[in-house]
Amino acid sequence: MADISTTETEAQQTEIQRRFLLGSLIFGHTVIHWYQQLFPVILPSIKETLGINDVEVGTLSAIREGAGGILIMPSGYLADSFAKYRPLILAFALASSGLAYFLVGLALSYLWIFPGIAMIGLASAAWHPSSVGSLSSRFPDHRGTALALHGVGASIGDTISPLLIGALLLVVGWQTLMQWHLLPALILAFILWRTLGSQYKDAGPGPSAKSYLSGIKGMLKERSVLAIMSAGVFMSMGRLSVLTFLPIYLTEDLDLSTLGLGFYLMLLYLMGMVSQPIMGIVSDRFSRKVVLLPAYISLGVLYLVIPATANGFQLALVIGAMGLFFYGTGNIATAAVMDLSSSQVQGSTMSVMSVFRHVFTLPSPIIAGVIVTAWGTEAAFIYAGALLLLGAVIIAAIKLPRKPGAVVKPA
Repeated sequence: MADISTTETEAQQTEIQRRFLLGSLIFGHTVIHWYQQLFPVILPSIKETLGINDVEVGTLSAIREGAGGILIMPSGYLADSFAKYRPLILAFALASSGLAYFLVGLALSYLWIFPGIAMIGLASAAWHPSSVGSLSSRFPDHRGTALALHGVGASIGDTISPLLIGALLLVVGWQTLMQWHLLPALILAFILWRTLGSQYKDAGPGPSAKSYLSGIKGMLKERSVLAIMSAGVFMSMGRLSVLTFLPIYLTEDLDLSTLGLGFYLMLLYLMGMVSQPIMGIVSDRFSRKVVLLPAYISLGVLYLVIPATANGFQLALVIGAMGLFFYGTGNIATAAVMDLSSSQVQGSTMSVMSVFRHVFTLPSPIIAGVIVTAWGTEAAFIYAGALLLLGAVIIAAIKLPRKPGAVVKPA
């Protein structure tokens, strides 16, 4: 009886630790995406202050994505090979977010703003392999749900940041407001580092170079993995183009204030707080494809509909509907790939997906900038919609298990 009682107590303690980790990473993800979402809100102000054109606007988005793409593979390797240092990596991500916008706020010219923009991508690259890898390993039985809840944290940050920052920009200059973001980031980074340390103190040694490379190679041999990542490229190309030119469309074409801009960007993420847990649960119980295919088709159609909206209410409905799938779809795609990956390279699985995506996604906002210059801002949404529908064709052809397995394949 004593042995049974001890086992039950240990199980309860383990479950408490898992839930604490999940809650901490959800909170951290909220903060990370508060900072990530500052970028589209201040983009019109950057364009006006620095007097740059649409192609140069697209280049800023490309720099942010490029920096994240270059650094996410090393970040994934560190997350897998030095698991006990993951709290430090996560804290570094938060601190980098604040420093990034401090530098952006100080920049006085187009070229001088590049380092700050690049550091925004660095912060994202540092956060996601460690956080997603941790959750994937700790919740193999509910991977889709755990990653979806992690995504809810992102949706919370994405939702409240545009509205509050848009309101503050009515009374405070954007450069000053960005500089104010340094101190909170440093404080929160320290708190996260201290509170998560005990979660990783018993972390075992990382994989050997041979098993690490074997795990990556095994993942890339899976045709379904390559198909999911290819569809993800189209998703990311469309998403990045929308994130770049939706703020320009709202402020220049529709002549909205920064508060109005923040309101519509809030809608883009608000519904994700509701939809992401549902998407995660459905994908865990049935199939990742049951979620992915409708999401791709719906987003593609909604992008195409944006220019056809006749008034602000219709636009709000369309953007709100986009929010159901805009962020959470990527979490389900990540879970689908991790289902087929080695347990020793879960952090790097996220990195490989991101590198693959970044290589092809990087030119997308620049291409969209050229399209916008030739045919107007509305053309960016037609371009994005076509990309999503191409991705849906790939998803439709993928064969995935009807019900995802609870445990990933060993290395």
